[in-house]
Amino acid sequence: MLSVTNVEVVYKDVILVLRGVSLEVPDGGIVALLGANGAGKTTLLRAVSGLLDVHDGEITKGEITLDGERIDHLDPSKIVELGVSQVLEGRRILGEMSVEDNLLLGAHTNRKESSQNVDRVYGLFPVLQQRRKATAGYLSGGEQTMLAIGRALMSGPRYLLLDEPSLGLAPMLVQQIRDLIVEINSQGTSVLLVEQNAMMALSIAQHGYIMETGKLVMDKPSSDLLADEDVQEFYLGLGGEGEAKSFREVKHYRRRKRWMS
Repeated sequence: MLSVTNVEVVYKDVILVLRGVSLEVPDGGIVALLGANGAGKTTLLRAVSGLLDVHDGEITKGEITLDGERIDHLDPSKIVELGVSQVLEGRRILGEMSVEDNLLLGAHTNRKESSQNVDRVYGLFPVLQQRRKATAGYLSGGEQTMLAIGRALMSGPRYLLLDEPSLGLAPMLVQQIRDLIVEINSQGTSVLLVEQNAMMALSIAQHGYIMETGKLVMDKPSSDLLADEDVQEFYLGLGGEGEAKSFREVKHYRRRKRWMS
């Protein structure tokens, strides 16, 4: 179990970004974390993976545990060794290196199993095997997303943190990434999926959380979130009876937002 308990995060000693956030990712599960830009989703992933220092942030309250042992004080490489790997928003591949060299960088904490893990990645993403000697910067957006996910899998993680994997992709590719996440999970890797594409995320997650302004405002099984009127209106763009709402109506908050009361 990966657990975040009552965590607060401050940037530059003054900017409070996370305000008492608690969530759990069970073994073998997919958990969705939804929210608008600036809600604090990426900050939460940085806290889990130990990357806050890079951005002048720190955990000032609470704890993060893996199987009951605290990991919030560990270096990022040690967290990866323990089985938690993150795919950063925007892919962050090394464009001037080959596809295979990018993958091998992801194996730096688990070189003994690099051959086995690269075979797993190529099995999941045959296009990467076909283009393994190609310069990564010339891949399409969808292929670069696959490469970023594949690189994270090279450490053999038990928990995979995905930050907006569908960002900027065409609908057909979003469906492909969705199916790949399901396949990765079926192979035994738990997933914490941060997404603005709420329909995609909730369609594959067992449980979902909604974050606004650094706080979790909803915490329910995904099926319940999909059925919730407020979630439908604000995150799925639907009003009553399932009809589509205009962008103007949704973004001017013409909804009840019962969770804030």
